[in-house]
Amino acid sequence: MAQEAELLYRTVPWEESFLQLAGKKAAGPLFEVKSSGEAAVCQLHLPHSETEDALLLDGLLSVVHITDEGLSILEPLEVTRTHVVLKVPHFSLFGLVWDIIKRVLLLRIKGKILVFLRPPVREEQTLDIHLLQKNVPKKEVADQHRRAENITISSDCELELYKGYSVHCEPEGFFIQPESKTFESSFGPDYDPTFQVSLTTSTETVDLKLKDEDGNEVWYCRLSLEGTRHALSQRNIPAESRVPAESRVPAESRVPAESRVPAESRVPAESRFPADQRLLSVRTEFIRGVTPPVLNDLLDKLFESEVISESEMTSARIKPKNDGAREVVDAVRNKGAAASRVLINALRELDPYLSRELNLS
Repeated sequence: MAQEAELLYRTVPWEESFLQLAGKKAAGPLFEVKSSGEAAVCQLHLPHSETEDALLLDGLLSVVHITDEGLSILEPLEVTRTHVVLKVPHFSLFGLVWDIIKRVLLLRIKGKILVFLRPPVREEQTLDIHLLQKNVPKKEVADQHRRAENITISSDCELELYKGYSVHCEPEGFFIQPESKTFESSFGPDYDPTFQVSLTTSTETVDLKLKDEDGNEVWYCRLSLEGTRHALSQRNIPAESRVPAESRVPAESRVPAESRVPAESRVPAESRFPADQRLLSVRTEFIRGVTPPVLNDLLDKLFESEVISESEMTSARIKPKNDGAREVVDAVRNKGAAASRVLINALRELDPYLSRELNLS
């Protein structure tokens, strides 16, 4: 800055149609910049997430300047390892862009992975996994998912644009959707999860892996969920009522040893078995008891949750009720415990009476 002044900025949505006409692709957020004195600011430094190899490609990065008169392309004064430096003609909208043709020659970029844990619903809990470019602000993503708790992890990785990725989880058996996703650049304004993993609330640790479409592991992280769950549970408790973790006494220590009940006896019987086993135990009663309207609604929910395919949904619908119910319960059971939990939860919502009769509530 050449003199003291107030500088204000915020991010705004890109107009993709403008960029396509110019043969460019967004390479960072679009900033609206204002100042109490335009002459006070000589340069702007815009952050980028390119690798050192990418920066060797001359002309890859440039800056879009958008005013009421239209769009213009500004060449940088300098490109450092972390920022693009440009001379400021006058304030309006500024954003980094790639040259589309040159970008195709080198698609690997610096990325990061953010993981959020949602509040539990009954015995289920969801991990939201976001694949992002390095220069997407974490706060912007967190602000859109305030009900969930961000898990602090080692998030850095290298990702390749327009390449498919999939999430893998240990222990196995949890439902992950979608099965794979093509990674594309995104700088808001919406940050929806790239992947979702359905967990049980009894899960203590999870090993997550991200693999590319060739099966190569590009990121790995072990998550311990106990601390994150405690943080979620404390959100609705007044600060003065919270008990520090180190001061809490384990429940079994507050009960005389001779009075303690074995842990397995304190857990409802239905919670001690995987959801697919629970479905198997009530398979016949489910086939007989589910009504055609409820079965149709169940098929809709299972399809929307990507538990069953469109062809599986259509096949079950065109069959007599009992045959359709038999087909869907067996298809879901064979996909594992996580998929079975989706069916159980949907049945609780659509037919609470049958759910209680089958001891699934």
